[in-house]
Amino acid sequence: MHALDIVALGIGSIGVVVIVWGSFVSAAELFLMETKRLTGRDRSGKLGAVRHHFGLYLLMGLEYMIGGDIIRTLMRPSLQELAILGSLVAIRTVTSYFLNREMRDHGGGE
Repeated sequence: MHALDIVALGIGSIGVVVIVWGSFVSAAELFLMETKRLTGRDRSGKLGAVRHHFGLYLLMGLEYMIGGDIIRTLMRPSLQELAILGSLVAIRTVTSYFLNREMRDHGGGE
């Protein structure tokens, strides 16, 4: 395995870790918010803030994963690898666009 393959794998793995960590953090935020809401201690309903935080983790994780894919493709620039990279980047870009738009439309959930 080449050094750049290891770097690409590491960067992609960071993206996965960021998404998994964001899932846990957002789930904990949601659990605490719902616990407060159900006990009547908090009626603010900051679900938008939880969604915003989770969206930020998703976007950051996707960016790392795209970075890893770009480095991996630079190692093997065949037409098939470029087509795979292009489709992955397109899917992740569309996902990122709609996540960003939703977060902007909801005013960051605050």
